[in-house]
Amino acid sequence: MESIHIEECTWDANLYDTKHSFVSKYANSIVELLAPKHGEKILDLGCGTGDLANIIYEYGADIIGVDKSETMIEQASSKYPHIQFMVQDAVSLDFHSKFDAVFSNAALHWVLPANKALNGIYQSLKSGGRFVAEFGGKGNVQTITNEMIQQIKEKGLEFKNEQFPWFYPSIAEYSTLMEKVGFRVTFAQHFDRPTQLEGDDGLKNWIDMFASHFFNGIPKNTKNEIIVNIENNLKNTLYKDGHWIADYKRIRVVGMKE
Repeated sequence: MESIHIEECTWDANLYDTKHSFVSKYANSIVELLAPKHGEKILDLGCGTGDLANIIYEYGADIIGVDKSETMIEQASSKYPHIQFMVQDAVSLDFHSKFDAVFSNAALHWVLPANKALNGIYQSLKSGGRFVAEFGGKGNVQTITNEMIQQIKEKGLEFKNEQFPWFYPSIAEYSTLMEKVGFRVTFAQHFDRPTQLEGDDGLKNWIDMFASHFFNGIPKNTKNEIIVNIENNLKNTLYKDGHWIADYKRIRVVGMKE
């Protein structure tokens, strides 16, 4: 079998804003869990195009947004010039006891090794500071990714488990990692969050935005054939009332630095 190599995802910031606004829309309750206070110094880790950083700013917090993607940071800075944004990798944070809170939404499942990111988050917090995050948990989009991998293999292409780009931990796995770096875990939740994708091409657009790296090295025509097969096989399961519904499963955690 031919093998495929998964390269790092290249983000399309405009596509992210226009076709995948659900990433921010679903996050109102996680901002409420953060409960930002006026004057607090808060780091938005994996800030994307800045929508949630701006909501936190409107609470009166002193917010800094960081993201590994230059295109995301450029878009965020253009949309919200009153907020400080910078390019920075979650596994190489260089802040020391600077923030009252570190907040992260829909980002940490991209970050490996997770313990290195957590150590940087812990070091970034002041004593008494809190870490509040939501991201993909165990079983997240498993129906979609299982079908993607199956269809790739059916084209005679090899897909190895180590090529899977995301980290979708259970509560036990992630809480243990948090405790090892020093956090006291005060809240942990794992829940289903079926997520409506926009338009008849919603599943294809989701794959193009978040999973295009599964198809690195695959000719465009073959990729298109694979995606059509994925859509056909999943339509009875994930297409309801005229919309694609992605099988999201999320983790929320709160940890304190004592």
